[in-house]
Amino acid sequence: MALKKSTILIMAVCTGLIVANIYYSQPLLSLIQRDFHITESEAGQVTFFTQMGYAMGLLFCVPLGDMLERKKQIIIMGIFSTLALAASAVAPNPDLLKTAGFFIGFTSIIPQLIIPMAAHLADAKERGGVIGTIMSGLLVGILLSRTLSGFVGKYWGWQVMFAIAAGITLAMVILMAVTFPSSKPSYNGSYGQLMKSLLHLIKTEPLLREATAISMCSFAMFGLFWTTLTFLLSAPPFSYKSDVIGSMGLAAAAGALCAPLIGKIADNKNPRIAVGYGIGFVFLGFFLFYFFRTHIFAILLGIVAIDLGQQGIHVSNQTRIYALNPAARNRLNTVYMTFSFIGTATGSAIGLWVWPIGHWPGVCLAAVLLMCIALSIYLLTYKKDAAIEDAGFKRA
Repeated sequence: MALKKSTILIMAVCTGLIVANIYYSQPLLSLIQRDFHITESEAGQVTFFTQMGYAMGLLFCVPLGDMLERKKQIIIMGIFSTLALAASAVAPNPDLLKTAGFFIGFTSIIPQLIIPMAAHLADAKERGGVIGTIMSGLLVGILLSRTLSGFVGKYWGWQVMFAIAAGITLAMVILMAVTFPSSKPSYNGSYGQLMKSLLHLIKTEPLLREATAISMCSFAMFGLFWTTLTFLLSAPPFSYKSDVIGSMGLAAAAGALCAPLIGKIADNKNPRIAVGYGIGFVFLGFFLFYFFRTHIFAILLGIVAIDLGQQGIHVSNQTRIYALNPAARNRLNTVYMTFSFIGTATGSAIGLWVWPIGHWPGVCLAAVLLMCIALSIYLLTYKKDAAIEDAGFKRA
């Protein structure tokens, strides 16, 4: 069953609005701290538990997409996500808010179920473009969620933001139930065998290992950048307030909207080529950040460049791994996204460690080092994997 363009667009919208659930809490931490009379670190644990829940959901629930009917699993996760968001809106103490945050993260892995579903249903020659369109929705949701949350929290309070998020998610559940096509599961073994097969995929698929390693580096770069950008823009010569800093997500969204174009490159040529382009754009971005760090226009251009680069790497790598084994797309995505998410967390930690020592120049150098590792992996595996992928691409 071929995917309709309208269904692909709905998938992109649902992906963006649901992934936003993971990031709403970040701009609200000071409000949560004030209302519960707790420390900054205690308030920050709300975000930590949400992210931890997301990681656990990636690892334990996404593989089930190969074993269960995908649409049914998506709807069930959406219902529980709505309940978790509603619980956050009425949480009477920080402990219950942290618990609800964990389940928000755990159940908001729906985008990582939608993307393999779309890859499974899309025509092979259009798969990259389809993934790119849906990834645009996901990236825009991530980048604009902080702006929306900060605005709502400022004028109506953090509880209202969680209530609105619950309403949005419920609406998406209804929309997905009405519009999403059904897809037959392809795995007949037990859940234990399903989880063991993740290790088998890592051992037997060198392209999966390569794509995942490159993605870990690029996601680490991304986490490092966005964690420390606030420090740069809140200090002289910029001295911006939180609302202006949050608007930087609009520049990143411009890069995110290029994902369908990147996906088409992956469809028309070996998608490995687009990974190389992506690495190049990231280097360009950090060249601007390092040498023109006092010029806001250069910062904005750099944000567009690194987001375009990140999209080039991520969309193309997903296109590559989904072509490996159609029956194992959810498990392939589990390996890829779990390690990518570990990369994001690691990059954030690196940024917090580097900033007091080297400030913005140190951050730029750390990011360049991460991307040099990614480039080294790309070049060291180029001849062997490029030959394999070229052969597969020509057959497709």
